[in-house]
Amino acid sequence: MKASSSSTEPARPLVLGVDHSLDDRRWCYRASDEGLIRELCQRHGFDDALARIVAGRDTGIAALGPAGLDPKLRDLMPDPSTLVDMEKAAARFVQAIRDKQQIAVFGDYDVDGATSTSVLVHFCRDLGHEALTHIPDRMAEGYGPNIPAMEKLKAAGADLVITVDCGTLAYEPLSKAAELGMDLLVLDHHIAEPALPTCHALVNPNRLDDTSGQGHLAAVGVTFLFCVAVRRALEQAGWFAETGHDTPDLMKLLDLVALGTVADVVPLQGLNRAFVVQGLKVMAARRNQGLVALSDVARLDETPTPYHLGFVFGPRVNAGGRVGEASLGTQLLTETDPIKAEEMAKALDLYNRERKTIEAQVQEQAIDYAAQTYVGNQADAPIIIAQGAGWHPGVIGIVASRLKEAWRRPSFVLAVGDDGLAKGSGRSVPGVDLGSAVTAASEAGLLVNGGGHAMAAGLTVAVDKIPAMQEFLETRLAPQVRALGTAHELGVDAVLSAGAASREFLDKIAGAGPFGQGNPEPRFVLANMQISFAKPVGDGSHIRFSARDKDGTGKIDGIAFRVSETPLGEALLARKTALHLAGHLRINRYNGRESVQLVLEDAVSAAG
Repeated sequence: MKASSSSTEPARPLVLGVDHSLDDRRWCYRASDEGLIRELCQRHGFDDALARIVAGRDTGIAALGPAGLDPKLRDLMPDPSTLVDMEKAAARFVQAIRDKQQIAVFGDYDVDGATSTSVLVHFCRDLGHEALTHIPDRMAEGYGPNIPAMEKLKAAGADLVITVDCGTLAYEPLSKAAELGMDLLVLDHHIAEPALPTCHALVNPNRLDDTSGQGHLAAVGVTFLFCVAVRRALEQAGWFAETGHDTPDLMKLLDLVALGTVADVVPLQGLNRAFVVQGLKVMAARRNQGLVALSDVARLDETPTPYHLGFVFGPRVNAGGRVGEASLGTQLLTETDPIKAEEMAKALDLYNRERKTIEAQVQEQAIDYAAQTYVGNQADAPIIIAQGAGWHPGVIGIVASRLKEAWRRPSFVLAVGDDGLAKGSGRSVPGVDLGSAVTAASEAGLLVNGGGHAMAAGLTVAVDKIPAMQEFLETRLAPQVRALGTAHELGVDAVLSAGAASREFLDKIAGAGPFGQGNPEPRFVLANMQISFAKPVGDGSHIRFSARDKDGTGKIDGIAFRVSETPLGEALLARKTALHLAGHLRINRYNGRESVQLVLEDAVSAAG
């Protein structure tokens, strides 16, 4: 630890004066508005740590007070008609139901697409209609609507096609669908261009003329609002009274909405918080047979949390689209037979294991490529772009995330095919809008296609245009990357003693959740801790340890992942000096017992 030598003070106050940790980070408090923190404590009775967590995030809780700690749909749901084209889309759907027209849903092969498709399939069933579905094969069809798929749906009798989590930039396929005599509804959330495709209605909070303020929603959130709008339109038209159909219970679909919201890494703010909090309650009731089967195959024996959505359910639903059968995730989430659901869940689990093997191979090659490419004058490049022939397109998004974490800047991974095209996937860092940059590159004629949102984007580019694309993206994103500064910050919420890190404390701060993108998991510093035990575990890259307060009054167990042969790992194993420890507090369950565990991310010598 050392005093800052910079002539410019950091925007946020330092934690314990740390501006150079073992992981080369500057520790900064996330919340710097002490007035707001005092107000939350004095006016609303918040615990100091909880107040600091709330004050350090733009989740809307501070404005709501205690009510914000238990987000409910009735408090946060907007009128669906505030989204452009929503009423028009709902009216066309109502017409299809009234006239018994064939509805088809065209989804994406990721979790957001699978859950969006599944929400509509379940909703249609509740209205007495069985919708057709089509999930494109990643390898054979690529992302989004395509002309052969539109022709196939027409041949199957589709009158109305609803694209979910895609379609905003599908100009030619949607025009072809219109020529074939089908009406198109687009339910999407990806960044739009000024020109919109031919369709009956396009509902997307990220189209340029939409002022709903719901641009943070995943496609599954937009789809849920669409179902709300349709149900209201059917009620107003007297359809339920006329037909005797029960009014659909939309709340039962929130488990799917929560899964798609977390897995698509959209900000857990505003309405998204309510979707996830309430959706987890629905999921715990085990009503969706597909999710029940996934829980069982993953041996989940506890109440599901956002972690399970992102790292247990999500990867398995995704696995079919990445390395197996693209539609299998949607089939599972819409299956009502528990026996069939179990078979599908086991298949997806096997695909997920295969995905991990492929991912490890591509990741090693991509990291080697980046390490060799971004050296010398290229070391300060605003973005990382790694490319390789034969890389599996199904894992490049995950690998792009690994590169982003390793280089701490936006990263793309390109899988170069034999057809002269490269399929790419990018992941960003907070403050750098990747989706807009890719959309701009597409508008500039540098891509075959491309789009996305702030934190993630996908594209297809001709191999001979990769250099021009890279120059364009670097030029456009450089100012945003420079604005982040060169120092790598580690946001900290509060300094705790080991004794304060209790289960009761975790229960108290849980109301600020769910935690994830846009609402990061709280990070705490335990000061002046002496490592009393440390041992490599697993494959040897992880270290399990125990630490005590310097005065010996408090103790905590912890785990540090992938730290072997790093300064952090060496400091833990040396056990020589007291350390300030920074990380997340989580419940560790083992042999039926629960304890609070520190998941260590960084440390610094407490000796100064």
